[in-house]
Amino acid sequence: MADVFSLAGRRALVTGAARGLGLEIAKSLALGGARVCLGGRDLPALDDAADAINDAGGRARTLPFDIADAAMTEAAVDDLEADGGLDILVNAAGARDRRTLDALDVAALHKMLEVNLVGAFILSRAVAPQMRERGGGRIIHLTSIAGHIARAGDAAYTASKAGLTGLVRALAAELGPDKITVNAIAPGYFATQANTAMVDDPDVAAWLAKRTSLGRWGDPAEIAGAARFLASDEAAFITGHVLAVDGGYLAHF
Repeated sequence: MADVFSLAGRRALVTGAARGLGLEIAKSLALGGARVCLGGRDLPALDDAADAINDAGGRARTLPFDIADAAMTEAAVDDLEADGGLDILVNAAGARDRRTLDALDVAALHKMLEVNLVGAFILSRAVAPQMRERGGGRIIHLTSIAGHIARAGDAAYTASKAGLTGLVRALAAELGPDKITVNAIAPGYFATQANTAMVDDPDVAAWLAKRTSLGRWGDPAEIAGAARFLASDEAAFITGHVLAVDGGYLAHF
């Protein structure tokens, strides 16, 4: 049982890994034995994250790129191929723009879709060939509970994440014969740096206490186990699945 969820000998790319949920996932994969490449746009933050992982006994390097830029993404994947290839992709990169319909212009919608949906497509298309050549792999995208439900003032994000949920299932159907599993993790409310203003708001805490089964914010580290499981051999027969890690938000009303 000591080898359960082991990723020894695997090579992983985690995007959006400079901070928040992506960083916690990168830490977990590295401590599970994988050699992890941290992708994102903020190189100084990526370097700090990689140093922390290496100091903790993991193996990490950095690779700055923007998943919404096809040329940069393809070049990054080529770099990984030259460095030994890729077995696991966890795409935690994302963008959010909370505005009402009247305040949200078309350009803002396009920007959200470029990062959250088109970027995920570009990245999946880039890594699939090398995974196919190696006899399989794992693709995991972070979507959101907003891919299943909606709230006012968040139309662009909700639409992009619902689209990503559909993309995950479509890719699972297409890449399954190549032994590439494609799954998603749908986080609920996590106390990340990006949510600091909401975390510090007592009214939000009171609302979550009533709205979620566990009655609290999620700790960012609590996302890591789901990603490590889906990346492991123990999840070999799971594909096209969206795993909600939300404290019971979707189950509770």
